Amino acid sequence: MNAIDRLITRIKEKNNPTVMGLDPRYDIIPDIVKNKYENTLEGVSKAILEYNKELIDNTYDIIPAVKPQLAFYEMFGIEGLKTFKETCKYAKEKGMIVILDAKRGDIGSTAQGYSNAYIGNTLVGQKSESAFSNIDFITLNPYLGTDSIKPFVEDCIKYDKGIFILVKTSNPSSGELQDLKLENGQTVYEHVAELVEEWGKSLRGDYGYSSVAAVVGATYPAQLKEIRIKAPHTYFLIPGYGAQGGKAEDIALGFDKNALGGIINASRSLMCAYKSDRWKDKFSEEEYGMATRQEAIRMRDELNSAIIK
Repeated sequence: MNAIDRLITRIKEKNNPTVMGLDPRYDIIPDIVKNKYENTLEGVSKAILEYNKELIDNTYDIIPAVKPQLAFYEMFGIEGLKTFKETCKYAKEKGMIVILDAKRGDIGSTAQGYSNAYIGNTLVGQKSESAFSNIDFITLNPYLGTDSIKPFVEDCIKYDKGIFILVKTSNPSSGELQDLKLENGQTVYEHVAELVEEWGKSLRGDYGYSSVAAVVGATYPAQLKEIRIKAPHTYFLIPGYGAQGGKAEDIALGFDKNALGGIINASRSLMCAYKSDRWKDKFSEEEYGMATRQEAIRMRDELNSAIIK
């Protein structure tokens, strides 16, 4: 079973097309967790790991995947990377798909090095070893073209992994580049969507979708609908729901008649649920994991009501 089929199977098992972003800024971690550890890079990293595990413990049976954003671990150096690796390992042990949000993009041996690190293997002497064996997908920036994507596609084939390529992102200034018109009248994001379809031909699975997938933001519903039509074999990772303003009815435009086609990311709305107006009066700070669980259930039900026709 290739990577996209594994992801879709988990989504169908949980009846939940969502992924929990794990972007653990130190300020969002409850004091009850932070106060257990020293204010050092190592101490903060340990607090983050405890926090992540509690969120995973409360959601693994209802959410099919997690998406750690590498920057929030790299900022704490080696200790942060240890926490990142342990988070991925723990999520996999709980049966979750792991999508690494790293947005890598380079060419030649550098691209191959990134691919080896995160979805492939690295030759160590006479042995081939995996540095981060618990990662299923990685996000990529296609700005450098085919040269920057090819090593990852080859490793997807070799190791049954997947990639999500930036096509139309959810941030406000994405249009400065992505909406520019080419000589043939296409926008840049339309052209990238076509490239993603082409790059993914050899990795289409049983559901008709490819493990070469795309990032398409919920904050631009017209473009989301348009790209779904233009890229029928491309699965979408859809950021922008919740805190960024993406609505369930808008997100539904990225799905097909079988209620497949996308996985919706929520980071702040899940990680910070215990602070939200909806849940802060129902759960104490100590019950932050339970608050995240209830928000995950609410999110699942809201999205399914819009997606399932």
